[in-house]
Amino acid sequence: MRRVLLMPFLAPLLTLAPMAAMTMPARADDSVIDYPETEAVPLIDRQFGVAVADPYRWLENDVRTDARVKAWVEAENKATNAYLDALPGRDILKSRMTRLTDFERFGTPRKAGARYFYSRNDGLQNQSVLYVREGLTGAGRVLVDPNAWAKDGATALAEWVPSDDGSKLVYAVQDGGTDWRIVRLIDVASGDLLADEIRWVKFSNLSWASDGSGFYYSRFAAPAEGKTFQSTNAHQQVYFHKVGTAQSEDTLIYATPDRPILGHTAQVTDDGRYLLITSTAGTDERHELHVLDLGRKGARPMTLVKGLKHNWELIGNVGPRFWFITNKGATRQRIVTLDVARPRAKPVPIVAETADTLVGASMVGAKIVLAYLGDAKSEATMVTLDGQPGGEIRLPGIGTAVGFGGKTGDPETFYTFSSYASPPTVYRFDTATGASSVFALPKVAFDPEDFITEQRFYPSKDGTQIPMFIVRRKDAKLEGGVPALLYGYGGFNISQTPNFSATKLAWVEQGGILAIANLRGGGEYGQKWHDAGRLANKQNVFDDFIAAGDYLIAQGLTTKDKLAVEGRSNGGLLVGAVVNQRPDLFAAALPAVGVMDMLRFDRFTAGRYWVDDYGYPSKEKDFQALYAYSPYHNIRSGVDYPAILVTTADTDDRVVPGHSFKYIAALQAAEIGSKPHLIRIETRAGHGSGKPTDKLIAESADMYAFIAKWTGLKIRAQ
Repeated sequence: MRRVLLMPFLAPLLTLAPMAAMTMPARADDSVIDYPETEAVPLIDRQFGVAVADPYRWLENDVRTDARVKAWVEAENKATNAYLDALPGRDILKSRMTRLTDFERFGTPRKAGARYFYSRNDGLQNQSVLYVREGLTGAGRVLVDPNAWAKDGATALAEWVPSDDGSKLVYAVQDGGTDWRIVRLIDVASGDLLADEIRWVKFSNLSWASDGSGFYYSRFAAPAEGKTFQSTNAHQQVYFHKVGTAQSEDTLIYATPDRPILGHTAQVTDDGRYLLITSTAGTDERHELHVLDLGRKGARPMTLVKGLKHNWELIGNVGPRFWFITNKGATRQRIVTLDVARPRAKPVPIVAETADTLVGASMVGAKIVLAYLGDAKSEATMVTLDGQPGGEIRLPGIGTAVGFGGKTGDPETFYTFSSYASPPTVYRFDTATGASSVFALPKVAFDPEDFITEQRFYPSKDGTQIPMFIVRRKDAKLEGGVPALLYGYGGFNISQTPNFSATKLAWVEQGGILAIANLRGGGEYGQKWHDAGRLANKQNVFDDFIAAGDYLIAQGLTTKDKLAVEGRSNGGLLVGAVVNQRPDLFAAALPAVGVMDMLRFDRFTAGRYWVDDYGYPSKEKDFQALYAYSPYHNIRSGVDYPAILVTTADTDDRVVPGHSFKYIAALQAAEIGSKPHLIRIETRAGHGSGKPTDKLIAESADMYAFIAKWTGLKIRAQ
């Protein structure tokens, strides 16, 4: 689908005493752990009459440039590694995760001219390789192999787009997990790398001019020295780069210097006639649209939609008539057309809102492929360009379908389908005939029929029915409850749909239960569902997650001493908050790359965008809500906490690692019981994307061996 995903007061002058010497932690089977001591500074901010302590603010400093933070990271990792190395079953889990991961994986192909481009991983390659075929049945040829870019495998191929005729490819390099990109070009026929290089690109589309003369992209100004991974992102601009020229010669296409918070992405229409510029102020899908007529020399961008009020996603166009997905007048979204020749004309309805949530659409051949979520499961259908029924698309079962890209006039498209126990299978689909055929079928080291996925609904605190997927072995013995892992996210209009994870399957294979709750704040049921879990309603998300744990226990599936929770990013915040609110409910917790200081999140990198979901710490009403659940500020001394393993990475410039550093320092200083409270800090890794396969497996083995110990899951060789 044609969707662009964009997927902390005054700094004190402090003189810090050297960090105290570290005492070695106990082994994993001991009850007391001696943590490295972390200097606590008596720093107090007064916000709206509230005295807010922030004793570990110095840990916000960049580990690359601050020797004290670097020493602290090394001490914490030494303590954590000593504990993890002693965990029973970790090596078995790691070995099994490696075996489950070791299968050939293909990305969804893209067609350009007569060529087909797709990613492929032979199984355990740290980074997937980009291939090209001459024709659908041609032999695959390696075009870009990122595995040779870095000895540690931590430099990844990120975004890539072929020119319309397939003769050239623009691609982005992601080093060490950072959100920053270095953009390069390659000649497809020869495989030769061109001299072009573009820097300071982040949160950008890459969109070719139809004649292949160059491409449009978005960039920021170069950050100040030493602030590459921490400074906030502002003043994004759209440029055009002509092939064969230096970046300094690129043409500025669009900028809003009077509105520095706006981000801008650009997309050339399939016919090559127009450039659509989409602007947004944050993570909400509230867009302004400008259109540049590329066929008129000297034309300037023309306003099509203003106001930052609604979502507008381009599906395609026929001349000046543009098809869009929008939530204007439809909380679960609908399809309308706008006429760029008559920009003041009202939208023309094409496909009405339904009971299911419209999450994507693309114009392929003479039809529009529509992707819906029905109770968090993928559904797909087709309509004609005027919105009449155009045929069904039968998906293999309960799961997630992604892809369906294509162009007007060409009925061919591809999609990838996966579920919790079925790895991604790639299908070719003909919109004219409605026929699907397998493009790539993985061969795996397990039988998907050994597992069962069911969907249940449970009541939250206010009575709202929340869906939850439960995955287990068919032969699992549930009497008395078994160890369970509850996963959640609940934010930013992001839906949790059935997807394959080899590392999570290893947990289920061992006899554990995997539960995924579709919390409010996500996008499963459209705008109202999202609104019900953000800003002043954020507590609903925590209530939904706590209710999920209570439900699993009440149903006899698990018990309090066998229940673990996991969440990443906004989900890391979720785990930190619910552990503070209900520490009695969980045996173990895995908060990963979480937003843990809700009063300073907007001061670093992309954090300023998140005010759409969290609110502004500088506004009193928002401050009161944020302070009430901020994980860092609400740790409850004198109460026994579950075992906690925090995970983060030194190059995470999405949620800077200072969030996790401060949080674990506060946990370790608090009187919260004898269970371990540790942090695992990866090096040369970021928020998640681009992480090498070997690091993903090692991290997952550590995490799941940790919760296996504290939930009583016995790890056995398979």
